Amino acid sequence: MNIALFSDSYLPTKSGIVTVVVQLREQLIKAGHNVVLVTVQTTPEFATDDPDIYRTKSVPLGLGTDQFLSIPKMKPLIKFLKEKKIDIIHCHTEFGLGKAGLKAARKLGIPAICTTHTMWVLFYKHYLPCGKLIPPGIINAILNHYYKQFDSLIGVSTKARNFFKQPKMLPNQPSAIVPNAIDRSKFQATHITAQERHELRAKYGFADDDKIMLFVGRVGEEKRVFELLEVCKKVCAANPKYKMIFVGNGPAFEEMQNRAAENIANGSIVFAGFIEWVKVHAFYESCDLFVTTSLSEMHSMTILEAQLSGLPIVVRNDESYADCVFDGVNGYVTQSEDEMSEKIISLLGDDKKLKEFGQAGLETTKKFTIETHVNKTVEVYNQVLKAYPNKINDEEVNKILKEKF
Repeated sequence: MNIALFSDSYLPTKSGIVTVVVQLREQLIKAGHNVVLVTVQTTPEFATDDPDIYRTKSVPLGLGTDQFLSIPKMKPLIKFLKEKKIDIIHCHTEFGLGKAGLKAARKLGIPAICTTHTMWVLFYKHYLPCGKLIPPGIINAILNHYYKQFDSLIGVSTKARNFFKQPKMLPNQPSAIVPNAIDRSKFQATHITAQERHELRAKYGFADDDKIMLFVGRVGEEKRVFELLEVCKKVCAANPKYKMIFVGNGPAFEEMQNRAAENIANGSIVFAGFIEWVKVHAFYESCDLFVTTSLSEMHSMTILEAQLSGLPIVVRNDESYADCVFDGVNGYVTQSEDEMSEKIISLLGDDKKLKEFGQAGLETTKKFTIETHVNKTVEVYNQVLKAYPNKINDEEVNKILKEKF
């Protein structure tokens, strides 16, 4: 099969979408497919001579992000896709390149699908100028107009699919569920040693017997990081051996440090800032518990990474965690920040339960292998191509995915 992936997010930018696109392309090629990538040109050093990567002139998005935007010239793009004899276009963006993917599909007479990675209705208020003045209905209307043009959507979770199946969204638009996955061979090629664990802890002022909570991700309001900070303050106040480390950067980074000034001074809360993805696994393996209060996820990559590292998880109740965090099994699903604080304190004081939950989390990740993710994606491609120019019956396709994988 000849496949074209379209994404406004790609290296050197770091994000969950970038991880998904990189993994998907590599694994599709490994499976014998021909895969081209149409993406942004970020910095000169990331120009490429790879004949299967088509980089388009782009500009920084700004708005406190490290993303880029591109509106490519269609004539040379169409020529490139024709030369590659593309069968199907798979978009991973709602911006310029996503629209270009739709135009290209129409011009070439081939199907186009799109993965819905982001719950934009929960994000836009924090990033668009005057975003808090824009009614959510306007954002949803824009999304509806865009997504309804595809032959199928791919939802990365039941939450993602259900969101667009709402009566005022796109209840009749086909949507197949293909959860995110982590390529373990890339994320965790080797485990850190006990000495490396000791050294990493010591670097940030932690003792070997401290119990450390971990958050990895974008430090932005949409992740409800201020709420998480208050939870962690309560936990740290309960026991001087309980500590917290935030790994990541974002627009709320400085304000978080300001609000945590006292905890930073006494060493109970640490902000590590941006850490390269290839080094992040060492932080997971050096901590005891992964925590997040985010309610804006579609399907969290960091939850899967934490579970691959043997960490228990404590989250706020949200449908995006329904297939990976099981209350009282591999972590806790809490209904409020107060309950979350209580559960964390209880768990950090119970070494046996920490170990049991961590082992259960490892078992959970077996459902989210990169091989399963790619096989499901290819099955969606096949079903869409088979039905084209008509749209798939998504109930039947999801049944097939569930039965085969």
